[in-house]
Amino acid sequence: QGSLLYLDVLGAAFPRALVHRGTALLHWSPGCPRAPAGWPLPTLYCTPAAAGTVPSRAAALRLQLLFALRQRALHVLEAGLASELQDTLVALRTEWPQLAQELALGRLSPQPGLPEEVRGQLQALLTPDAARAAELRAECTRGFEGIVLRLWPQLEVVVVRTAHGTERLYCDSLCQADCQGLPFYCPFYQAAGALLGINLWPVEPVPRFLLCPDWAFCEFLPCLANAEPRTVLLDELWEGRKYGLVVTAQPGEYRCRAGEVLKVTGFHKQCPMVEPVRRESQTLSVRGESIPEEQFCQSLCRTLRMWPGARLIDYVCVESSLLGDSSGPCAPHYEVFMELQGLRDLSEGQRYKLDQCLQEDFPIYKSFRFKGSIGPLRLHLVRPGSFTRLREALGSPVPMPRVLREEQLLRLIQGSVIS
Repeated sequence: QGSLLYLDVLGAAFPRALVHRGTALLHWSPGCPRAPAGWPLPTLYCTPAAAGTVPSRAAALRLQLLFALRQRALHVLEAGLASELQDTLVALRTEWPQLAQELALGRLSPQPGLPEEVRGQLQALLTPDAARAAELRAECTRGFEGIVLRLWPQLEVVVVRTAHGTERLYCDSLCQADCQGLPFYCPFYQAAGALLGINLWPVEPVPRFLLCPDWAFCEFLPCLANAEPRTVLLDELWEGRKYGLVVTAQPGEYRCRAGEVLKVTGFHKQCPMVEPVRRESQTLSVRGESIPEEQFCQSLCRTLRMWPGARLIDYVCVESSLLGDSSGPCAPHYEVFMELQGLRDLSEGQRYKLDQCLQEDFPIYKSFRFKGSIGPLRLHLVRPGSFTRLREALGSPVPMPRVLREEQLLRLIQGSVIS
């Protein structure tokens, strides 16, 4: 039912989107060749299923990009996550000469970790295309602003499974650069392994999802500051309020906290429409101050406007407790790792702006800073490509965590610091 609703909405808004082999899939799904949401129309895709099943995320996305480049008359680019699309287009920027050569020769270059059986299947599907290779060289030589529409001039829409919350950062970045002129459509809302809602408004810039009553049993915990909340049901929701999500969707999973907070944005034929706001696990707190991920992101974006020429590529936060002895004798604090474009370094005054914005936006954080029980925020710049490698290390196609909780991931990002 969800697949049919999605295809109906997509076809109505973008009439050529459902043409045979008119969709390229960019999604890493090791061992599972299905599309991200599992809809049963493989004839839409020009992407061989085997390309997404290789053990390496980077290799899978690169292979899918190669087969997408073969098909000039694409109408849809589809990715499981907005970050997957971003990393694929980063690979285009850095590897286009090699990709053009593979297109021209119709021959796969060696790929570390690519099983020989899969390599043979994919190689059999490649044929030389010198004209397309020449077009790729010409367009990439011109630069990468608007490169997606220049390479695929018939594209109508970019579809991503997850584009809300802080994944929105990647959509905004792509819209400003590589994907200029293209709408982004996020069709489904999924949580706790269940499909819960669908976006019936594909041309709206901010996705909102209609909760479908019979797809799973959902309860909602009101986000109230001074009361012990009790769960409410779909017909008890209020527009404008925020709720924690509780799901019963599969046998053996009874009343599971999904770890997500939703905001009710309105109603469609008495059924609530929601916008995912934040993930509860991604809250920063070293003294009980509890700064949610979406509000930290807002403070960070406000800070960026004070750094002329800076464009945010990606970021993660760490609570100093994860650093162990390496944090020294200072008070508990946050450490932020950022990749920027347009600035090579930041002065101490510029770095302090983020801490200052957090104090202005969160009075409780300011009070702890004033008392000295929370130390000053430390800001680090990392080299380009650091977050692509971090997502590779995550080991599964999940939305980017904004607060790192694992020492292995922390060491990886620490090893990429340049300033």
